[in-house]
Parts: sequence; structure tokens; C-alpha cells
Amino acid sequence: MSNENFYTVEQISEMLQMHPKTIQRYIRESRLKAQKVGKSWRVTGHDLSLFVEGGKDQALAEPYPGLQSIVGDAEREIKVSSVIDFPVHNSGEAVRIVNWISATINSCPPEYGYKSMTSQYIEPDKIVRIMLWGSPAFTAVILDALGNMEMEAKE
Repeated sequence: MSNENFYTVEQISEMLQMHPKTIQRYIRESRLKAQKVGKSWRVTGHDLSLFVEGGKDQALAEPYPGLQSIVGDAEREIKVSSVIDFPVHNSGEAVRIVNWISATINSCPPEYGYKSMTSQYIEPDKIVRIMLWGSPAFTAVILDALGNMEMEAKE
């Protein structure tokens, strides 16, 4: 599997002979790292390899996924989500903001844990809608940076 390849939930479910809803659940539970592209999830070849080599077996060994976190697991992590409507002048500015956030996400230290972002440019409203999901520390860094960008834009 090449690291440049991206796979859909349907492709992964066929390869692993698992139901697509199971793959989607693994993505929701952060067992399988994925990026949202439009309304679909995409998984890199690298992340799929990591999942197959370790994550899938662990996930299949647990008969009731998520039960451990309900009954009390010292390792569980708090996850938060945020939706930000950031005003922009045009699509070019929206692309610059999204690219900047993507670069920031990719440079975050591993201690921030799983993190993800999706975005949408809404032309009639002249906004870029940014949806973040991850640890509180990660979300705080991105929200702070977006706040600083807004303040600079007003000056």
C-alpha cells in the first residue's frame, strides 16, 4: 500500500471484509485516523496500515467497543468540537485561512492527541466554516490563533 493512496470507507470495508458501519465507528472512536473530504471519509494508506497492523486486532478483541471508557479508563481523553464561522472577503482568503490551519494542525505536538478539521466556504455569506474536533488543548490553540487573526484583520 502506498502512502499517497487514499481509501474510502467502502474500499476499506471490502479489503478488511468488515461492514462499512463498523469502519465508520472506528473512525468516530479515533481507532482509525481519517480526514473528511466533502461528506465522505478518506484514510491514507499509511493510517490504514497502522490500523491493520495493530488497531484492528485490538478493536476486534473488544466485544463491546467503548465499554471500557464508560466503566472507567484512566487513559480516556476528553474530546471537544467547535464550529467557527470566520468572515472572509473571497474564496482566496478562505483557502489561505484553511491552509494555515491545516499547517498548524500538522505541526501540533503529538501530546495534543487526535485532531481533525473540516471546512466549507459559504460564498453567499462570505464566511469559511471551520469544524474542529480534538483535545481541549488543541482546540484552544486553534481558537486563540483564529482570534488573533481576527484582531489583526480589524486593525
